[in-house]
Amino acid sequence: MNIVFMGTPAFAVPSLEALLKEGYHIVGVVTQPDRPQGRKKVLTPTPVKEAALKHGLPVLQPQRMRSPEAVEELAALKPDLIVTAAYGQILPKAVLDLPKYGCLNVHGSLLPKYRGGAPIQRSIINGEQETGITLMYMAEGLDTGDMIAKSVVPIEDEDTAGSIFEKLSVAGAELLIEQLPLIVDGKAERIPQNDAESTYAPNLSREDERIDWSASSRDIFNRVRGLVPFSGGFTTWDGEVFKVWSVANPSQSGKGAASGQAPGTVLELSPAGIEVKTGDGSVLLTRVQPAGKKAMESSEFIRGGVMKKGTVLS
Repeated sequence: MNIVFMGTPAFAVPSLEALLKEGYHIVGVVTQPDRPQGRKKVLTPTPVKEAALKHGLPVLQPQRMRSPEAVEELAALKPDLIVTAAYGQILPKAVLDLPKYGCLNVHGSLLPKYRGGAPIQRSIINGEQETGITLMYMAEGLDTGDMIAKSVVPIEDEDTAGSIFEKLSVAGAELLIEQLPLIVDGKAERIPQNDAESTYAPNLSREDERIDWSASSRDIFNRVRGLVPFSGGFTTWDGEVFKVWSVANPSQSGKGAASGQAPGTVLELSPAGIEVKTGDGSVLLTRVQPAGKKAMESSEFIRGGVMKKGTVLS
């Protein structure tokens, strides 16, 4: 059986590695084009491309999977099955119709909730207590295809988007390998999604990273950990961006409700962190990044003495 694997970030690598470990025949890997990374804008291959080249697999990197040239190049591989995991482009019908066993997607949410490009981050930001993997058949709509199986993963208070990405990448690989023999034998379930229960998880914007201090302490805690380690949250201090990379669990933070201060006011500076007034209490900022500086523990930042009690973050 000829399998084409399509994926881009580190999330997809365990699924590719699992297919190879189980002896499946990967005839090609499709991933996004190399992109400039870092301040020096160094052209960098995707994690999936790096994994594919390590195993000597042919790699395709079309700018647009919808282009006739890309479809023709993919068809030349004669895939019996296409497996995708966070590829990053919607596949056209011409591609969906190529393999006789269909196109599978390892999706990072419990569908039909959180269809779209940022299901993991959005689930944490929204305070969900669990997420998971849905293995599904792909259709022309955005994450609308029939479901095959799910794997549930709890979201703990200690989790960030980064740790859940890692947990789901492993869970996705395991679910794929578990279900693949059933799919090939025609014995896998095919469960239609209930569109009435669907929610959308669009890619994050700069505005999603902005901290609203009038929100609840719990909402701020969830927002920051849903953005770590990819961007972090941010506020402004003295007219410049002040990034927040870690917030203590609100249950461990000071109350602040009776302070009479406006949301965003720095209530206390201590070795434990920077206590900031919120809409219903306060939170402790434990890792921060002033403009033009590296990220640091709040205790290190406080020792510099540049932020004062009563400062208002906006």
